[in-house]
Amino acid sequence: MNIMPNDLGRQYSLHAAEYEEKALQVLRSGWYVLGKEVEAFEKEWAEYIGAKHCVGLASGLDALWISFRLLGVGAGDEVIVCSNAYIACVMGISMNGATPVFVEPDEYDNIDAEKIEAAITPKTKAILAVHLYGQSCDMTRIMAIAKAHDLKVVEDCAQSHGNHWQGQTVGTFGDVGCFSFYPTKGCGAFGDAGCIVTNSDELAQKFRVYRNYGSEKRYHNQVVGTNSRLDELQAGLLRVKLSHLDGFNAERCTIAETYNKELKNPHVHQPKIRPGADCTWHQYVVHVPKGRDALAAYLKEKGIGTIIHYPIPPHLSEAYAYLGFGVGDFPIAERYAGEVLSLPMYNGMTEEEQRYVIDAINQWEP
Repeated sequence: MNIMPNDLGRQYSLHAAEYEEKALQVLRSGWYVLGKEVEAFEKEWAEYIGAKHCVGLASGLDALWISFRLLGVGAGDEVIVCSNAYIACVMGISMNGATPVFVEPDEYDNIDAEKIEAAITPKTKAILAVHLYGQSCDMTRIMAIAKAHDLKVVEDCAQSHGNHWQGQTVGTFGDVGCFSFYPTKGCGAFGDAGCIVTNSDELAQKFRVYRNYGSEKRYHNQVVGTNSRLDELQAGLLRVKLSHLDGFNAERCTIAETYNKELKNPHVHQPKIRPGADCTWHQYVVHVPKGRDALAAYLKEKGIGTIIHYPIPPHLSEAYAYLGFGVGDFPIAERYAGEVLSLPMYNGMTEEEQRYVIDAINQWEP
């Protein structure tokens, strides 16, 4: 048996006729940038998330760096971010000349909100709350800290499409919620795509101008902007995906529940869900304190693919060597990098495939 960590073709086949019909509809329309499909998707995504505005962009990274740019974060400023985040989160900060300030994760793989205040300095301008793996940060505590210290809050919801903290959809707590629609995401496009959501009329308008060369009216450029526009084809296909997103999430929850119930290997620690949060299971990430790489190799031999999210913490990456950190500076993030493993998780995964994965893991010895 050959089981991939993620099978995008399987998800496509579930609703192939709808995707193909929409693609042909857009291609035949003769309008491919900032048209009716983008407008409709923005309205539908905002309603789904529970925000006043959605602005479609070219990628999740664009959503991040433009958010900080328009919130006035720049050189000399500091932004707090979890030390085990994907490096794109950190790039969204540093691309504006600001400095990332790392805070260690908690037992739920997200930023430890109780350690944030100790990292605040007079230079701190914002907090980036990254909702990793389809889980949620403690947004109640984070928003209280932000209010007390007059900080901006940006939420990175790239891996959390439709999950909640205490009944409220993530992405609606901070000043801006950033989403990636990279194909592997819960509501994945068929290429790169992203968006932001916000309840600020003023900020939403700034995003709409900035994404289009700083222009609201053609050839009338108000600011030095960029080209970051969600295209019509991706918007149309995302509308189809969105119509099935609740079903996709429910199916992934069922797969996760089976893992939770059937994985019995004491050397493989199951993910913990923060009380007050739900999970959309972008990834099913186990911790293997002893022998993670050996387990991955063992599963590969049995035809089971896995992924490490993420093998190198940002502070140890070559890209951020200039910050001067070394091994041991953020020991929790470094430990997690050596023990996390993402098991196969995708829509359309069969019971037989999951049983094969579970049986293999339960039989493994480090």
